[in-house]
Amino acid sequence: MSLRAEASPVTGIPRFTRAERWIHRTTALLMGVCVVTASFLYVPEFAQLVGRRELVVRVHEIAGLALPVPVLAGLASRAFRADLGHLNRFGPHDRRWLRAALRRDRRRASRPAAKFNAGQKIYAAWIAGATLVMLGTGLIMWFTHLTPIMWRTSATFVHDWLALTIGVVLAGHIGMALGDPEARRGMRTGSVSREWAEREHPLWRR
Repeated sequence: MSLRAEASPVTGIPRFTRAERWIHRTTALLMGVCVVTASFLYVPEFAQLVGRRELVVRVHEIAGLALPVPVLAGLASRAFRADLGHLNRFGPHDRRWLRAALRRDRRRASRPAAKFNAGQKIYAAWIAGATLVMLGTGLIMWFTHLTPIMWRTSATFVHDWLALTIGVVLAGHIGMALGDPEARRGMRTGSVSREWAEREHPLWRR
C-alpha cells in the first residue's frame, strides 16, 4: 500500500524524518550564530553593543568549525542520505522549472518538481559550497602562521564578501519559508498535507 493511501488527513504525508529535522535545526542554529557574531564583528553600529570582542570572535570560530558537523553526523541516517541523492540529481523537469522561474511563469503546471524543486537543489548546492569556502578561508585567517600573507589577505577578502552574500541568500531563504506555511510545517512536524504535495511537488514519489 502506498504512503498516499496510508496517509490520514490529520497526520498528512511523511516528508522529513526526526533526524533530518534535527540536522536542519542544528545547522540553522549554528549558521545563525555565525551570522549574528559576524555582524557584531564587522558592522560598527553593532560592534559598539558588545564589550568582549575576543569572546565574540571565539564563539564565531567555534560555530564555524561546528557548522559541518550536523551534516556529517546525519550521514548515518538512511533517509538523509536518500534526500542528499535527490538534491544532487537534476532532471528534465528541473530544467523546465528553472526556465519557468526565469520567465517568472508562476503557473503550477510550468514548474514540475519531485521531492525538491530546482530552486531548492541550487540553494542546497550553493550553501554547501559556500560553507566549505567559509571554513577554508576561516582556517587560513585563524592560523595565520601557516600561510603567506598574500593567502591571508585573499582569504580575508573572500571570507568577508562571501559572508555578506550568504546573509543575503539566507534572508531570501527565510523569506521563501515564511511565504509557505505548509513547507514550514513539513520541517517542523515531518509531514505535509496531501493537497500541498500534489500541488507543489507533483512528481514526488511518496
